[in-house]
Amino acid sequence: MTNETDEALEFLRTRGSGALAAKMGIEFTEFTVQRSVATMPVEGNTQPAMLLHGGAYVVLGESLGSMAANLFAGPGKLAVGIDINATHTRSATEGIVTGVCTPIHLGRSLTVHEIAVSDEQGRRCSTIRITNLIKDAPGS
Repeated sequence: MTNETDEALEFLRTRGSGALAAKMGIEFTEFTVQRSVATMPVEGNTQPAMLLHGGAYVVLGESLGSMAANLFAGPGKLAVGIDINATHTRSATEGIVTGVCTPIHLGRSLTVHEIAVSDEQGRRCSTIRITNLIKDAPGS
């Protein structure tokens, strides 16, 4: 593990990924500025038709994109979501889905990330794009 990876994982452990991510079973498996990966179970996150809820895809995407933006922003800064959109192209019905987050733009005041969510067969189910505003953290 590199020092950068160690620092990123420490940031994730210290900050946590939030109560909603925990409630939905989201687990980070990789976390750096350039690539973040997390999984989420389908079970417990479905709509009445037993398909993974579209909003669940978005929660996974926002969890990945916002955490990556905050890691990039650094100490004394806070990244907050200002825009998110999702296109769902397949329905997951069982197992887990995996979100892979990569930056499109990393700027002084804005970040844009794309999150590709796939099922266990590697088929893309949803593509999410999130824009975060970087601002001074409260008390900084």
